[in-house]
Amino acid sequence: MRRPPQTRLSPWVGRVVRTVVVTAFVLGATSGASRWQTGVSQMTPPAAAWLVATTLTLLLVHRFPLTLFLVTTASAFGYYASGFPGGPVIVVPTIALFVLTRQRGPLVAGITGAGALAALYLGHIVTSGSFALEFGAGFLVVWLTAVVGIGTAVRYQLDALAARRGQADEHRHRLAEQERLRIAREVHDVVAHSLAMINVQAGVAAHVADRRPEQAKEALLNIKEASASALKDLRATLAVLRSGEDKAPAPSLAQAAELLAHARDAGLTVDVQGEPGELPAPVDAAGYRILQESLTNVVRHADQASHVDVRFERRPGAFTLRVRDDGRGAAPPTPGHGLRGMAERAAALGGRFTAQPAGTGFEVFVELPIEGEA
Repeated sequence: MRRPPQTRLSPWVGRVVRTVVVTAFVLGATSGASRWQTGVSQMTPPAAAWLVATTLTLLLVHRFPLTLFLVTTASAFGYYASGFPGGPVIVVPTIALFVLTRQRGPLVAGITGAGALAALYLGHIVTSGSFALEFGAGFLVVWLTAVVGIGTAVRYQLDALAARRGQADEHRHRLAEQERLRIAREVHDVVAHSLAMINVQAGVAAHVADRRPEQAKEALLNIKEASASALKDLRATLAVLRSGEDKAPAPSLAQAAELLAHARDAGLTVDVQGEPGELPAPVDAAGYRILQESLTNVVRHADQASHVDVRFERRPGAFTLRVRDDGRGAAPPTPGHGLRGMAERAAALGGRFTAQPAGTGFEVFVELPIEGEA
């Protein structure tokens, strides 16, 4: 079933709803209050128009918060001085000041608010001829401080929330990148090793097909075995990717004999020293993949190599693996997917990895720490 596309409401919907609610509240509260006020006229069309014009500015307050704060402040206090019925029209500059604090910060909002109050005080001096402050002046200072303080707290809270979301997105991206690299390493190790062995055996079969058909048949059987093993491992890896669960059988150095047999089938003599023994699963899997890739590189890249030394060594708190071939003319390697993958596996476990010429051949060395051993 196809899901219907999710629609996102325009920000203007919220702004219109906010303006309508504030307008209805100001008109209704002012109209109701006018019935209980003495010495003032009742709500009239000019008074209602003034209030509506003031509240409609909220539609654009997100774009021009500073300007509209000054405009609505002047409009509100002009309304109070006009003799019209009193009401909560001060809520309009309050919202504008709150938006100004959120967008521009407390410094700009505080300076602008203080400037507006100073302008009102000057207007009071001009109209009344008195420097004395009325009781309402204290309320205005408290009002300004409270709105700027609340706006600042909301601003910092939203900034902190945005920062946490950014960190969470970065963490998810980093995990996805690590998972992508892990999958790339697994697929590369499975496919590259098997294809290298298949390539060698196919070359042998083509070379001896006419003169030694029995040997060609043996090479073809080896190709069949290697391809079947590769398909099995690749299917297991793809099954994990499709399910999203890491339930594939972990490779283990207990299966090293199979890798060594593939190398011998490719025409190499292999000398093994030491035993890996029981290893923690992450170390065991990394050791297997590094041994697999090392033998693959010997088959694919070593020049006229005929012999490989594989040495396992256990020391307190560490496991080491050394793979050395007798190829000719080995040179410092150009890092490819295989070498990068081996280095990444060792680094992920806090280990040490080197790959460099040794004598006429090439040597891969890795040391992996084993936690809990001393």
